[in-house]
Order: sequence, then structure tokens, then C-alpha cells
Amino acid sequence: MCYKFFKRIFDIIASIVAIGFFLLPWLIISVIITIQSPGPVLYKPERVGKNGKSFTLYKFRTMRVDSGSIHVTTLRSDPRIFPFGSFLRKSKLDETPQLINILKGNMSVIGPRPEDKNNADKLFSDKYFEILSVKPGLSSPASLFDYTHGELYETEEDYIRDFVPTKIELELYYVRHRCMMYDFQIIGRTILTIIQILLGKKDFILPKEINNISLH
Repeated sequence: MCYKFFKRIFDIIASIVAIGFFLLPWLIISVIITIQSPGPVLYKPERVGKNGKSFTLYKFRTMRVDSGSIHVTTLRSDPRIFPFGSFLRKSKLDETPQLINILKGNMSVIGPRPEDKNNADKLFSDKYFEILSVKPGLSSPASLFDYTHGELYETEEDYIRDFVPTKIELELYYVRHRCMMYDFQIIGRTILTIIQILLGKKDFILPKEINNISLH
């Protein structure tokens, strides 16, 4: 109970401060998106949140309008992404409007990444349904693993077969071990990883949590 209370207080304070910080960058990003890829600035998909309840997620649009159906992931050199969108994804600036979701209470700073309903129905079955017992978040060990290793796959089939089982186990690991100290560690790891990728780093070690999960 104390953890949930302090986590929510932290989410509210962190989202308010971050929204104030990002107001000017958001305005600049919106102008560039409009110039480079005419259409809506924000992408507002429906995602599955805590206890399976759907909510509207906010993020900057990084793909061309009418780019097709939803995929399980975005692969390397995806032709649907326009150039500035590629930078937004690399820097994770496309995800920052989710600070509004955090302030509204749909999401948390740290938590499993939210999925669309079709993917959620496939991924969160059996023991993995436990993942839906907590609010989704901006970052988690699994999302960091996806950020550093997920886009290395050439096909969606390879990603689903070789990557998704580990990713979903990492989400479950977080849910079962979450605490404020762990959340702060993930925040630090997220900031460091974004900086490293923007500076050109490509080779990352596997997340430490992998040593403690079972893939059987």
C-alpha cells in the first residue's frame, strides 16, 4: 500500500515537472512533424492498461499517415517512418506525451509497456495475465531491452520467435519485484541508455534481470 501511494505521488510530481520542461520542445517537435509529414501531430492509439482497461495513449506520430496495420514491433529501417520520426524514436522524445497519461493516472513512469488489444490478448495469457495487475509505464527492463536489442531483427517473425518470450518474461519479472528503489534504478538506466544511443553506442550487454528469469 505504501509503495502504491508513494509511486502515485512520485508520478504526479514527476509528470508535472517534466510537462513544464517539455512544453517548448513539444511545440518545436509539432512544427517539424507538420512540415515534414503533414497530418496529425499526435498518434492516439487505444492501449490495454491496468486490469485490462483500455485507454487512449498519446505519442508523437513518427510514421507516415495511413502507414498500414499495427505490427508487433517496429523493425530496423522500417519504411513507414519519416526521417524526423526516426530521430524522435531514437531519442524517445516520441513517447514524452505519455507524461499526460501519467498525470491522468492511466500510466506510471515505470511499468510494463502498454500493448494494443490484439497483441495483449496474445501476450498476456496464462501466468502473464499478472502483468496487467499494474499500470503500464514509460519504461521497464523489458522496454529497455527492446530499445537496445529489439530493432536488430530483420523480420517480424524472427522478433516474435526469438525476442518476445524473453521480453514478456522481463515484464513479469518487474511486476513481481517492483519497489521504489527498483523504479529509481530503472529511471537511471533509461536516462543513461538514451544518452548512450544518441552518442552512437550500438552494442549493449543484456539486462541483468535475464539471469533471473526462466524461459521454459
